[in-house]
Amino acid sequence: MTDVPYLLRGVVPVATDSSVLVSSSKYLNHPRLREWVAMILLRKNGPDFPAQAEMHEIIGIMDELRDHDRIEWLFTEERKTNRQLDDWFKEGHISNYKLDDFKDYAPDTVGGKYYRYLFDGGFEAQIVPWRKPETQLQFYNLRSGQTHDFEHILCGGGFNYMGELIPYWYRLTNVFKFINNKELAGELSVMQVLGSLRYTIRTMLHYPEVWETAVACIQRGMKVGQQSDALFLQKIEPVFGMKMDEARKTLGVRGVVDVDTSREGNIWSGKLAA
Repeated sequence: MTDVPYLLRGVVPVATDSSVLVSSSKYLNHPRLREWVAMILLRKNGPDFPAQAEMHEIIGIMDELRDHDRIEWLFTEERKTNRQLDDWFKEGHISNYKLDDFKDYAPDTVGGKYYRYLFDGGFEAQIVPWRKPETQLQFYNLRSGQTHDFEHILCGGGFNYMGELIPYWYRLTNVFKFINNKELAGELSVMQVLGSLRYTIRTMLHYPEVWETAVACIQRGMKVGQQSDALFLQKIEPVFGMKMDEARKTLGVRGVVDVDTSREGNIWSGKLAA
């Protein structure tokens, strides 16, 4: 035992007849996910492959990996005791707004801020491809995509790469607060935890100038998630015409600190030198 390095003690070699990599982890067993994780953790940013393209890839990978029947069962069981979640599914609200729907909102309202973001960036509203949800998970994912930009606005995360950490970490804390079954909460949070890793590992490896900003954004997102009501289970449309303080109070969003991280976000993306 004394000849075994301290950090290697307890390692038990496992024999196998397999000719390929095999693990007890379905995530480690998936070749595309291994490649994706290595890429998003280790690469530097460049205009040839923007960060949003990384998320397009992981959506397909996770669709292959998920046990969809198990998740549906978990949702059904959760709804038996989670009244708010059950009511949300029963109502089945799906947004259908378009860019022009926001053009007449005052600049200091939720709708006005969203319009400015879409118009200035040349984006379209409802960037998530729409299809009628056929499962509870599909509905959850559709609504998550439809409300993500408003989670930026309401939780204090600017529309830049450092600002992305705030809605990520709002979700990573808030979902666990309002979903009682932790297995289900975990299934619903895999995308967020993988997506957020880009902004932690890559920042430390390649953009340490903005590391402290990244840490502050994580802390701010966690604080909002821990203190707020279940924003992810609410309609957003009723607050479009409200100013920020009123909208946050109406939706039960608490602990927000609005900080401009656009400069740090541009450093992280490679658009601006430190």
